[in-house]
Amino acid sequence: MRQTYPTIRQPTASTATALPQRIVLTGFMGAGKTTVGHLLGKRLGWRFLDVDTEIETATGATIAQLFQERGELWFRQLEHETIRGLLTSDSVVLALGGGAIEDVRTRNLLLSSNETRLIHLEVALETVLLRCQGTESIRPILQDQANLERRYLYRLPLYRESHLTLAADSLSPTAIVDAILDGIRI
Repeated sequence: MRQTYPTIRQPTASTATALPQRIVLTGFMGAGKTTVGHLLGKRLGWRFLDVDTEIETATGATIAQLFQERGELWFRQLEHETIRGLLTSDSVVLALGGGAIEDVRTRNLLLSSNETRLIHLEVALETVLLRCQGTESIRPILQDQANLERRYLYRLPLYRESHLTLAADSLSPTAIVDAILDGIRI
């Protein structure tokens, strides 16, 4: 049984005094990254940016269209470049697409970037399915139910490499924001 918000990895106590300059939210689709990101940005007075929205705005195409027309490898390269560019900003909360963590370059960039904290919002696959009902046309991975659980299980240990992992199934978005702020001081 999972705890309310288990900490997988935190900064050392000797450096736990100030907020980082960037907070990046990761997790499987339906984890609440966008909802929590908006609230967290508002609470801190920081900009909130959704990486998928930034990509869609820049390309003029939806993520589903980009996957279909260009393929996942091309998309992951564009996603990596977009994230790398966004990490030059301070006082920003970023929400990643669920698959961004699969790219080892992106994962390493997020984990090694000074004053950036990567936060994993963990939800059970059952929660994902409940929260994402009816969104199959905009979430490419939901279109392949046979592959969905395999993808979830593959990504879970990658997500857990984050600086902080929070069990987000039963917490309210406000409680998640509180837990993030309690857990990320650098």
